[in-house]
Amino acid sequence: MDFENYDNPLIGRYASAEMSKIWGPQRKFSTWRQLWLVLAKCQKELGLDISQIQLDELSSHLHDIDFAKAAEYERELRHDVMAHVHTFGDSCPTARPIIHLGATSCYVTDNTDLILIRESLGLLAERLAQVVCKLGHFAEEQKHAACLGYTHLQPAQPTTIGKRACLWNYDLIADLEAIERVQTGLRARGVKGTTGTQASFLKLFDGDHERVKQLDEAVSRALGFPGSYAVTGQTYSRKVDAQVLDVLSGVAQSAHKFATDLRILAHRKEIEEPFERHQIGSSAMAYKRNPMRSERICGLARFVISLQTSAANTFATQWMERTLDDSANRRLTIPQAFLAIDAILILLENVVTGLVVYPQVVAKNLAEELPFMATENILMAAVEAGGDRQTLHEVIRQHSQAAAEQVKRHGLTNDLLHRLQIDPHFAKVDFASVTDPQKFVGRAPEQVTEFNAEFVQPIQERFGTGAKRNETLRV
Repeated sequence: MDFENYDNPLIGRYASAEMSKIWGPQRKFSTWRQLWLVLAKCQKELGLDISQIQLDELSSHLHDIDFAKAAEYERELRHDVMAHVHTFGDSCPTARPIIHLGATSCYVTDNTDLILIRESLGLLAERLAQVVCKLGHFAEEQKHAACLGYTHLQPAQPTTIGKRACLWNYDLIADLEAIERVQTGLRARGVKGTTGTQASFLKLFDGDHERVKQLDEAVSRALGFPGSYAVTGQTYSRKVDAQVLDVLSGVAQSAHKFATDLRILAHRKEIEEPFERHQIGSSAMAYKRNPMRSERICGLARFVISLQTSAANTFATQWMERTLDDSANRRLTIPQAFLAIDAILILLENVVTGLVVYPQVVAKNLAEELPFMATENILMAAVEAGGDRQTLHEVIRQHSQAAAEQVKRHGLTNDLLHRLQIDPHFAKVDFASVTDPQKFVGRAPEQVTEFNAEFVQPIQERFGTGAKRNETLRV
């Protein structure tokens, strides 16, 4: 390991080996070579003078890349694609004349990026589906668990833990749908030439427009795409990148919302992320149980959200058929966005799988606020027992003010229910019934069941519960 130079933590600490390999040099430049082979094969099939011996030679050297030689060429030529053309040509002397025939650099760079984006989106979809399924299971388990609801981060009408989990899950399901929509919409850049006019290929095929179109279609199919983008400049439109980063940012936003909520709930001591037996929360405060996974999710999520603007600005500033100021930016933003989301989803699944609920604390926190929320039910029950509504309302108001004074000024517990129970005006009220937390959660349990059946179950059926890769969580 190199301890002298900077090590990107997305590679060394957070993301999976699988995602790292997708965006690694070996995969990238092997794909370039495969693209050169695909181009040559399709050109041969359409009548260009390319021999099977040349194709076989290319096929036998797709993966044995001499990276040192490529770096040496690039230092001399100041052009990464031509450096690899020469390196490939050195390994394939017979095929050297037909490597990159008629193509521009973006034939290999753009088509490769689209292939890697497509594969990365597929990996993220699988990870996200597993999170959705496990969060759905948690929601089902907790669908009857009444808890304090919040609006404005102030106590509000009760809900259930399971219903709140469905709120988190609905956002993630929207992200999954967006990932699949963008992935399905991807096309190859195909073979379009230097400014997208296909002039070089038209020359190769002696002005035969039909064969140029067939070449574009054949190459795109060979790359596994349903077709190519109808028109391009030198590059495919960088709007595609912006759309991809929008989707990844969407996942980050949902993950940040979930993790932030969980951090607040951990502060309330209601729900915690998993905490391992020998895990240390603080180097100084031995008692600490910091929500470090949720904090890490938030930190990585903010990074991805910030990358969204790079893709948007890169697209907005592409002049005419293209400018090269996109290159350095894309080398950073696209791979790192995928690596960070990969890390986020691994963390998210780990957290969701091991969520710890403390029912007694949940009940205690609800009970402290429930008396105020129950006053309307108490009022109606007392009216039904024969009381005067206006008189009862004033009595409740006075007791409520007194109880609030005890809580806010003296730090005492909320004794509103006790005050009302001993007040003769409410002697006929069944307090146990009117203050039952389940009476305040509405259809929350039913909503969980219906939500899981309509949204989560189909995802589980499509992706399965056993399709998940085993990942080592890097903490």
